[in-house]
Amino acid sequence: QVQLVESGGGLVQPGGSLRLSCEASGRTFSTYTVGWFRQAPGKEREFVAAISWNSGSTYYADSVKGRFTISRDNAKNTVYLQMNGLKPEDTGVYYCASDPRPGSYWNPHEYYYWGQGTQVTVSS
Repeated sequence: QVQLVESGGGLVQPGGSLRLSCEASGRTFSTYTVGWFRQAPGKEREFVAAISWNSGSTYYADSVKGRFTISRDNAKNTVYLQMNGLKPEDTGVYYCASDPRPGSYWNPHEYYYWGQGTQVTVSS
């Protein structure tokens, strides 16, 4: 069993930065791929970024490449999402998730564990 708790969301002006954290309980967390997703009002949940269990592979949505960086510290059972150059279209609730079906890191329907989400609002 894995429980995920996101933090670090907030209100930021366009061009600003935020760092989200996803802290996990459960000793098997370090063996799972972890993904970040976001959901804007009235829209479907969409893939943002994912990282393999040993940080050997990272994946990004085209819309965030070059601006967002995903990383993890397995000793702290935590995955991070550094978000720079934020735009109003980045606004939404950000969720972390873990333990996807192999090869399906981009698909929210294939993840087994989810956090409760943290709100990110980019507005002037």
